[in-house]
Amino acid sequence: EPIISALQGIGKSLTVVVLPDGEAYKTAAQLDTIYTAMLQARCDRKAVIVALGGGVVGDVAGYAAATYMRGIAFVQVPTTLLAQVDSSVGGKTAVNHPLGKNMIGAFYQPQAVLADASVLRTLPPREVAAGLAEVIKYSCIVDATFFDWLENNIDALNKLDPVAISHAVQRSCELKADVVALDETESSALNIRALLNFGHTFGHAFEHVLGYGTWLHGEAVGYGMVCAATLSQTLGLIDQSQVQRITALVAAAQLPTRWPAQVSIDAAIAAMKIDKKTEHGSLKFIVLDGIGKSHVRAVDEAIVRQVMAQLQA
Repeated sequence: EPIISALQGIGKSLTVVVLPDGEAYKTAAQLDTIYTAMLQARCDRKAVIVALGGGVVGDVAGYAAATYMRGIAFVQVPTTLLAQVDSSVGGKTAVNHPLGKNMIGAFYQPQAVLADASVLRTLPPREVAAGLAEVIKYSCIVDATFFDWLENNIDALNKLDPVAISHAVQRSCELKADVVALDETESSALNIRALLNFGHTFGHAFEHVLGYGTWLHGEAVGYGMVCAATLSQTLGLIDQSQVQRITALVAAAQLPTRWPAQVSIDAAIAAMKIDKKTEHGSLKFIVLDGIGKSHVRAVDEAIVRQVMAQLQA
């Protein structure tokens, strides 16, 4: 209502489209709902889409903006912690397909991202935890000092302390922007932007096998980071103490740290094989060389199965 009032107050004509809640609705059908509303309202190329909501709204609305009349302007107004620290920044837009997550999309930058930390007070604890997973991710892949800060401030973040949460949002956006600036469309030879998918190869597999919405995206990524850290240890890149620190921080953020009983190894592997990072059938993961250091690596399926069996046990 505040946004509607503000825009109407400066003479803007508005068409409001409300999408159903949850990852299960990040679909082509919801995309078509936006197109239909815009066509019925006779929106032209000067129209602007304002994506007000969480990551699903931002992704779907952003893809609608990227494709309506071959591209119109849009603004991200993220209202969840996960969207503020991750999905609203960087220009990735997409919808899911029944066979895979985020398989249909475009790189398309918003005109602006407005992140108001005060709206986070309306979130249930589970949504806060889901957002903290992406915050932890940044520290694991590129900023060990930030990881130390998170360990010392995780209780304040769980309680949405205004000073702590503002720092976490700002630092996360800075780190993501730094990475994206080096490789906006994941096309560099070093595959730098792919580092932002730490924990996501496992996480997307859990989401797919469990059914979208059973685990929130951040919950799946949270445990996915534990899995990726364990894989890194198996490859001889980090030691057990670092795995334990990552697992402890994930647990302190109220995120899952145990293998979901409903997920079989075969089903998880099958889901991983349609991950966007997969090339020529080779499974690729973001692995750690230490907390704050990471790279992309192809890993033999037998090793991945070994790690999964260890985690299940």
